[in-house]
Amino acid sequence: MQEMTEMICREIELRADFLQGELVETVYFGGGTPSLLSPQQLEAILQKLADTFPSDWKEVSLEANPDDLSQPLLESWKALGIDRLSLGIQSFDEEVLRFYNRKHTAKESKVAIDTARQAGFDKFSLDLIYGFPQPNHELWKRDLQEAIAQNPGHISSYSLTVEPKTALGNWAEKGKFQPADDDFVAEQFELLQELTERAGYIQYEVSNFGKPGQFAMHNTNYWKGTPYLGLGPSAHSFDGKNRGANPANNSLYLRKLGAGTPPYKTDELTEDDRLNEYILTGLRTVWGIDFQYIQQEYGKDILGEKGKLLEQLDREGKLIWKDKKLSLSKSGKLLADSIAAALFI
Repeated sequence: MQEMTEMICREIELRADFLQGELVETVYFGGGTPSLLSPQQLEAILQKLADTFPSDWKEVSLEANPDDLSQPLLESWKALGIDRLSLGIQSFDEEVLRFYNRKHTAKESKVAIDTARQAGFDKFSLDLIYGFPQPNHELWKRDLQEAIAQNPGHISSYSLTVEPKTALGNWAEKGKFQPADDDFVAEQFELLQELTERAGYIQYEVSNFGKPGQFAMHNTNYWKGTPYLGLGPSAHSFDGKNRGANPANNSLYLRKLGAGTPPYKTDELTEDDRLNEYILTGLRTVWGIDFQYIQQEYGKDILGEKGKLLEQLDREGKLIWKDKKLSLSKSGKLLADSIAAALFI
């Protein structure tokens, strides 16, 4: 991992102008398994970031698996300024964890949460997966109740997806695994909304639930369209107008940086692309989209062009209106991406 750390620091140097002098307020170590980096390697990356960009860090997050954590490691992270953990719990059911090929047990998850608190972490998120096929929703209800009982400030939850060319995809193709049907998954999403709301969480984004004052800042900035710089293999970036990504292949990433070439490849967005992205990301959040902003920034009258569709969705109870801002109701959030696609230019 030392070579990777050095190359990430090199990439920081080569892309020092990407954010055009904007203040960096959040850092997120995530994707892959950043907890494999030693505290010294994490410190080197953080120091390089601080030396390169104007910074006023308000949140430094790190993704970790429960079985990665120990008191000394957590204390070293805390000393580095990491103040938020995202824990990949996935489930509190032993059978489901084995199916997901997770190394940790449900007991280790609870111990990890307690250990993190003892090390001084008071901001953390629990990641859960719903949609595991079952005869009823009792297993998912137990998972949610257990997660809420741990009293995290934040819960992220995603539907189990079957991707081609993965182990799960191969099992489904061979008939060894039968995914849950759409209605079952939708009911689990509604149960997620119901139990988290009852416990005082706000669904500030389709998959993210936070207690007041404990929304993930990095997540919030992403969904609000704030520019961000992604570093390392597979990392994506957004400069406010265009997106792009680094190669997923580690060897290619290292080779390019070793030759002094930034590995980043830009994906130029048209004005309509940017508007559609604004609609897609905005509708997933509690803040919604602003039609007045769309008119001023893009010269598009969405209210006029999509009036009939919006009236129909409103009658169906899918929308929430406030002035000229539009967000989605609880039932609308279930269809967030398809509603956004219907409003695309």
